[in-house]
Amino acid sequence: MTKLTDLSTQHFAWDVDDRVGTIRLSRPERKNPLTFDSYAELRDLFRALPYATDVDVVVFASNGGNFCSGGDVHEIIGPLVAMDMKALLAFTRMTGDLVKAMIGCGKPIIAAVEGVCVGAGAIIAMASDIRFAAPNAQCAFLFTRVGLAGCDMGACAMLPRIIGQGRASELLYTGRSMSAAEGERWGFWNALYGADVLEVETMKMAARIAAGPTFAHSMTKTQLLQEWNMGLEQAIEAEAQAQAICMQTRDFERAYHAFVAKEKPVFMGN
Repeated sequence: MTKLTDLSTQHFAWDVDDRVGTIRLSRPERKNPLTFDSYAELRDLFRALPYATDVDVVVFASNGGNFCSGGDVHEIIGPLVAMDMKALLAFTRMTGDLVKAMIGCGKPIIAAVEGVCVGAGAIIAMASDIRFAAPNAQCAFLFTRVGLAGCDMGACAMLPRIIGQGRASELLYTGRSMSAAEGERWGFWNALYGADVLEVETMKMAARIAAGPTFAHSMTKTQLLQEWNMGLEQAIEAEAQAQAICMQTRDFERAYHAFVAKEKPVFMGN
């Protein structure tokens, strides 16, 4: 087990406060693009989170009024043009590993999106568990606009599950921006908040989740991932096993005693 409170990062800001870790991508003057190094550092952070004892929720926040402009044109797209197939596959596998690490980190992730949220930025929002946005959020899976397929970093598997096959197909074929209003109506955004209160509301949700039974939350996240590939009978059995494990926790016992005493339970994550 490890602590990430004092983790030093080079390519994005990382802060832990009251068991909530917050990520902000760097270079707001460029609308926070990703580079080879920032992809790798983000992947490594999310890979470390399952073993973190001081972080229960992650907030992926905006910076300077924007979320993420995707891969840096000069530092990623330019070099990719000159790479051979082996190097290209190593890169695309690394970007996919970031999504795998996010969905496998065992911690709920909340995205707070302002402004530009495109390309890999849209994927990061998609891979989060809960997504809040400001009315000015413009989200686009714009891979086709640079001559690539829409099937990037799990988009063809995950996006239809969130907004439906037809809507996902339109966005992935055209690369057009999904407005904030569309995204909320389609279920991509859980809620819209004014830019002045977006982060406040996001942190309220993060605090609410962090105050809950965090071991049980990790089981919920695990089941949300694993049950994608299960039939209904398998899913019911897996949930029976997960719930039986949670019933052995002190938090379950604490909740019972609090209910009997007509008090609010105080969960400790064990």
